[in-house]
Amino acid sequence: MMQEEIYERARKSRDARFDGQFYIGVRTTGIYCRPICPANTPKSENVMFFPTAAAASEAGYRPCLRCRPECAPGTPAWSGTSATVRRGLKLIASGALDDSNIEELATRLGVTSRHLRRLFTKHLGASPLAVAHTQRLHFAKQLIDQTRLPMQEIAMAAGYGSIRRFNDSFVKTYGRSPRELRRAADRSDDVDRGTALTVKLPCRMPFDWRALLAFFSARATPGIESVDGDRYLRTIKIDGQPGVIDLRQEAGGVVLTMHGISTRNIFPVVQRCREMFDLDAPMQEIANVLSRDVVLGRLLNKNPGVRVPGAWDGFELTVRAILGQQISVKAATTIAGRIANTYGEPVSDQGFSGLTHLFPEPERLARARFNNAGLTRGRAETLRRMAQAVVNGSLTFDASQDPATFRESLIAVPGIGEWTAQYVAMRAVKNPDAFPAADLGLLRAFDGPGRQRLKPGHLEEMSQGWRPWRAYAALLLWGSAPGSGG
Repeated sequence: MMQEEIYERARKSRDARFDGQFYIGVRTTGIYCRPICPANTPKSENVMFFPTAAAASEAGYRPCLRCRPECAPGTPAWSGTSATVRRGLKLIASGALDDSNIEELATRLGVTSRHLRRLFTKHLGASPLAVAHTQRLHFAKQLIDQTRLPMQEIAMAAGYGSIRRFNDSFVKTYGRSPRELRRAADRSDDVDRGTALTVKLPCRMPFDWRALLAFFSARATPGIESVDGDRYLRTIKIDGQPGVIDLRQEAGGVVLTMHGISTRNIFPVVQRCREMFDLDAPMQEIANVLSRDVVLGRLLNKNPGVRVPGAWDGFELTVRAILGQQISVKAATTIAGRIANTYGEPVSDQGFSGLTHLFPEPERLARARFNNAGLTRGRAETLRRMAQAVVNGSLTFDASQDPATFRESLIAVPGIGEWTAQYVAMRAVKNPDAFPAADLGLLRAFDGPGRQRLKPGHLEEMSQGWRPWRAYAALLLWGSAPGSGG
């Protein structure tokens, strides 16, 4: 079936599974909408389809004020068929074009700026700058609708250089000023606006919030993070300042409340939370591949909203992964709490019971002795070496790097092997195809009466048919063997 035929069916049925995967430009109104827009369905001859909101904007269409494209789930970072585009989208999502230009972005990706523009146009229908502009505009519109922040602060948070540019951009795009849009939102929006800053993060459905919470709860580092009922909380440090993030589920997404976060850091916090809770995973594409396998298909029916839990900080996750080598999840969590309590920076009481520290910086652990932490001498030395590699820059968690390059730099640290490299790539670098084939929990998932346990090589061979979503296969298999998964 042609892609446009699929889009046409999804448009007419208002299929929520396609929300954020394409946009509909209506020629008669000059507006672009989400597939789920509640407005009267336009005639087929009056619509055209765009792979991204940026492409629709580039073609001269304005965002719909009824279905609000800025509230659609984000385009997955691995959209398109080009690895360069996937890595570029990750960098743009983290604000790479807010303080630099397309030439610098292209250099980070190892291509020329001309080639990067060509790739973005081919795969996304818009230039990198257009993607960044649409992302910035949509984020600002969310803040206008969902918060009481002054317009000056919203402009700063969304990366606009001046309030004049901010106002001009909104008038040009929406035909209304930001203040006019807020007055309209005040009449229709029921989002709670307290003293802390709260925003709603839409996600792709289905979405298994409880499974994510269970995963984080079992691995929550004491003093740093906690799961309280249906909420996830943790301390963070961004731009040198401590704060707390508090997330809970709400219909259609996750509500994020930020405590102690300055306006200029709202956007990076939001983006990191989206990655951490894997809100943009293309569930239909994942299901199409994994359901071909009998075992995975059965597990997917039980958990259609599977997600790969991310990490707030790559260094912190790598410490946790090293601690989890060859010991239980519970034991690794206990040791992580001791390290955080001994070497982490204490935070003042912010009204959150049990959140007492920030996770230690690499510089601190590079020279730590780890006395009474419960570590073997070899494991302590591995932590120090890994921390030093981060300090000297030989190991980074930059989303733009090639997965193979990241793996090589991590296993170059003595004491770190393939399991740890794949696990960290899965959760910290968000490589959807990372797969620790030697993991005992994954091998055990195929145990059965009279069956020999799989060998890692055999599992690696089996997993080739699950590409490029092997990380999701791993989560499904771990879910079938509770207690597994680092």
